[in-house]
Amino acid sequence: MSSPNGFDVIVAGGGPAGATTATLLAQRGHSVLLIERSSEPQEKVGESLMPATYWTLERLGMLDKMRASAFPEKGSVQFYAPDGRSTTPFYFKEVDPHESSHTWQVLRSEFDQMLLDNAAEQGVEVRRGTSLREVIFDADRAIGARLRSDGEEIDLACRVLVDATGQSHFLSSKRGLRKIETRLKHMSYFTRYRGAERGEGIDEGATVILHTENGKSWFWYIPLPDDQVSVGVVGPVDYLVKGRASDPEQVFLEELERCAALRKKLIGAERIKPIRATRDFSYHSTQAAGDGWVLVGDAFGFIDPIYSSGVFLALKSGELAADAIHEALAAGDISRVALSSFEPELRAGVKALRKLVYAFYDPDFHFAKFLQQHPDCRGQLIDLLMGNVFRKPVDELMAALDQWVTLPEQTVEAGGRAG
Repeated sequence: MSSPNGFDVIVAGGGPAGATTATLLAQRGHSVLLIERSSEPQEKVGESLMPATYWTLERLGMLDKMRASAFPEKGSVQFYAPDGRSTTPFYFKEVDPHESSHTWQVLRSEFDQMLLDNAAEQGVEVRRGTSLREVIFDADRAIGARLRSDGEEIDLACRVLVDATGQSHFLSSKRGLRKIETRLKHMSYFTRYRGAERGEGIDEGATVILHTENGKSWFWYIPLPDDQVSVGVVGPVDYLVKGRASDPEQVFLEELERCAALRKKLIGAERIKPIRATRDFSYHSTQAAGDGWVLVGDAFGFIDPIYSSGVFLALKSGELAADAIHEALAAGDISRVALSSFEPELRAGVKALRKLVYAFYDPDFHFAKFLQQHPDCRGQLIDLLMGNVFRKPVDELMAALDQWVTLPEQTVEAGGRAG
């Protein structure tokens, strides 16, 4: 148990990454405080899970809760080319008939709250309406946090501080660690519809990705509970924003006019949410941990949303980090070397997903064309779409993608200087 003035671990941020890290550490007997600045659950994008989240959800004790939920099951993903032709659905069960070959399409407000409730049930002290004001350092070692709640500030000690603050990326911003990928500076405009077209059977909860006719943007189409569908358009800032109206609705509707396949799916549907905008800049931090502190989830990095990897990497980074933190605490060594032991594995998985992201944005890359040339890669491609990068080798696929993809060696720091 914690002392009145401190905890083994303080986790700042109550999203999937923070909840995962906190829960897995509490399961192993550590005293954990998780703070979340929002007082109530928040609506977010990132509703589509990857099947490989199954294994982390299993460790968290969440599978029965997910099965009992109203979230639609997702068993495949399908892509539409700019000319409106679609691929054959990539059914996840092709590579593994196990239950883990399907997942769920979630309402993030409900899913994130389920994770927080589960964390509290397993011994995490959860405080909503509490924000991280400052990480307290002794020389270069994090030793505590200054928190704010109800207008008052309090200092609490901890052995390890976990930054799970999402795209606020509290520590990486303050320490100058964030690097933006200039070739993936994207924007999205999104909303929800009710009464739109849905598939049947295994296809009812499928994620659909649709290119616009000019190939400069793409739409996601994600079935949700209560006959809702999440619809969003993604494209480069230079295309979607510059020289366009500042009204998100106008931009969204202009792009919708360029996607006949999507308009067909929306016949008779009612838009039930205002159109909102968010930046989808891809970035990473140059280090995942330091003396007494760790970054997880979007606080560490973010990849373009095309393959719905956000929640998966949040859960997986939280899982890997929790294991590293537990070992470091058990050994009495909370140095950067000890706490960053999970970093090589995390970066290797992220690199594989990034490679497929860059392939998607290559105008000469098409899934059908690629599989005609490399039919033996279909299984590994489905594994990558499932998120199985931490469980199965995808070396053959990575080598085959080399003819389309060269990952940039240089990125640009948030302030604009080459790094």
